[in-house]
Amino acid sequence: MNDFSAAQRSRVTMLDVAEHAKVSKASVSRFIGEDRALLSDAIAQRIEQSIAELGYRPNQMARGLKRGRTRLIGMLVADIRNPYSIAVMHGVETACRQHGYSLVVCNTDRDDEQERQHLALLRSYNIEGLIVNTLGHHRDELHELHREMPLVLVDRKVEHLESDMVGLDNPAAVEMALAHLEERGYRDVLLVTEPFDGTSSRIERVSSFKTKIAQRPALRGTMIETGSELAAHLKSFLDTPGPGPKALFCANGIAALSSTHALRELKCNLFEDVGLIALDDLDWYPLVGSGITALAQPTTEIGASAFECLLKRLRGDDGALRTLDFSPQLVMRGSTLGVFR
Repeated sequence: MNDFSAAQRSRVTMLDVAEHAKVSKASVSRFIGEDRALLSDAIAQRIEQSIAELGYRPNQMARGLKRGRTRLIGMLVADIRNPYSIAVMHGVETACRQHGYSLVVCNTDRDDEQERQHLALLRSYNIEGLIVNTLGHHRDELHELHREMPLVLVDRKVEHLESDMVGLDNPAAVEMALAHLEERGYRDVLLVTEPFDGTSSRIERVSSFKTKIAQRPALRGTMIETGSELAAHLKSFLDTPGPGPKALFCANGIAALSSTHALRELKCNLFEDVGLIALDDLDWYPLVGSGITALAQPTTEIGASAFECLLKRLRGDDGALRTLDFSPQLVMRGSTLGVFR
């Protein structure tokens, strides 16, 4: 049992180990690196014993920089509080760990200056690849990074940035939602989305909604954005006569939460006065009324696939760009019973 304090342990160097084991510093380096087989059993045993007695902990970052490999993957997210981002991040981190990589996550809080600073920070960490889930307003910096390392986009495109992309099949998701609502007897559908800020997935969902509604003559479709006037807009929708039973289609979990709050404020009978279907499948969906019908995104698979795309590029794959669009899963609950109530 040695009596080195934690502070002393943190100051133990490779040279200290070499002197304690009475070997060269190069031998210690071989022992903790990939050349241990070059050492005799006796020297390896002495080094191992000295490391244990001194409490030496190799600086893997320094060793990685020396070899040109840090095994660090960067991930840039727009809003770390968004349940979607958290779930995808978990998928990325799990896949990283399975392949011996560590994940460095930077949150921009949807702030352009934060995004710029974080891109510089990630570069300083010598990351080997980058996964991006932001608006990508700093295109020049992203282009420069992309010249140095592989880059994968998640859920949103960045204009003029040619990169692999992983996300949801938004047109298929919208089609699934409208088909379900029409089958359940709803005829007047209101899409609720967050305000437009350039997020490509948000734009795709609204565009697909307009296209798909036009292809379904039995349905009438309109759209509103979340914000301070949401309750007033919902009241107007509910009070205006339409072609039949009404339903909300919330374009993500944040829109679903805002809409649920507004409906409660309006004292609606959930979900008798209006039906509701929402993208994402958050933990609280089953707890509202008779439960919110969801289009669940395979977030873990999306995150893992983003890393796998990155790993293939790191291993030298220079093939055509990949776009992986995942289909959602319909999870039926009481919010869309419609005429079957």
